[in-house]
Amino acid sequence: MATAAIRTVGLTKHFGKVIALDGLDLEVSPGEIFGFLGPNGAGKSTTIKLLLGLLRPTRGEAWLSGISVSDVERAHASVGYVPGDVSLWPNLTGAEILALLGNLSGNVDSRLRDELIERLDVDPSRRARSYSKGNRQKIALVAAFMTRPDILLLDEPTVGLDPLMEAEFQALAREAAAAGQTVFLSSHLLDEVEDVCGRVAILRDGVLVEVAALAELRRLTATVLEASLDGPVPRLDDLDGILGVEPMDGGVRVTVTGAPGNVLTRLGTAGITRLQSHAPTLEQIFLTYYETSAPQRDAVAAAHGASAPRPVGGDQP
Repeated sequence: MATAAIRTVGLTKHFGKVIALDGLDLEVSPGEIFGFLGPNGAGKSTTIKLLLGLLRPTRGEAWLSGISVSDVERAHASVGYVPGDVSLWPNLTGAEILALLGNLSGNVDSRLRDELIERLDVDPSRRARSYSKGNRQKIALVAAFMTRPDILLLDEPTVGLDPLMEAEFQALAREAAAAGQTVFLSSHLLDEVEDVCGRVAILRDGVLVEVAALAELRRLTATVLEASLDGPVPRLDDLDGILGVEPMDGGVRVTVTGAPGNVLTRLGTAGITRLQSHAPTLEQIFLTYYETSAPQRDAVAAAHGASAPRPVGGDQP
């Protein structure tokens, strides 16, 4: 059985009375693109810093490729890291920064480095102080990928990138996984994770609440029914398994768990003229794991170009 690329057992971090991470048990396989989801403050960055040895755990253990992260030199010999907020030496050029970081690792693929610079469209001759946030992020991505590390720890790696560069990053992640590298992608951008990850973990207030293949999460969570009706929308919130009811022009969108037969029977009383059924998006799945108010759900949904499902029985506090 292959050694896990990333493994944690009971990994916990307290900052005084604040519990940033609580008993994280996680295993990520070699060659996997693994999504690590949660809103800001959920504990994602804390987890990555623990894996990097930048923080010491309150309790618990973690391993990278079977090596304890407490043995920093060995554990991180083949790890690439991109933080969400990249800081660079302001007086150095991009090329000088890449040379410096490459000398620290001692294992740079120069042809890949040059290819990454071209694909990410970054000018390495400019000094870092003139870089935008997006260009600083690009330099960090080049530095992380150019050594072909076994494990890539990416903490909000596309912050500041335009949509074209986000697509390029996704291509790079897929290519890395195809070459056997492990990509650990921490993000709150749900569409990004949905496009590239096979499995995802959902973190809430420092606690792991779910880890599963994306297809399995969809199967376990809900089905979305979109019905056009001849008559007025019947009452649905008294039925078992209803997660959300959202009016549509000439009909209704219903999010339901379990078998939808009771919902279809009720909708049939209003005369169904058109019916579509589809799996929920990752955004809809994500929202079911969080108690959010209507304005919060709308804000998240609007950021991803979708409509948030409405919970039955009023807003959660």
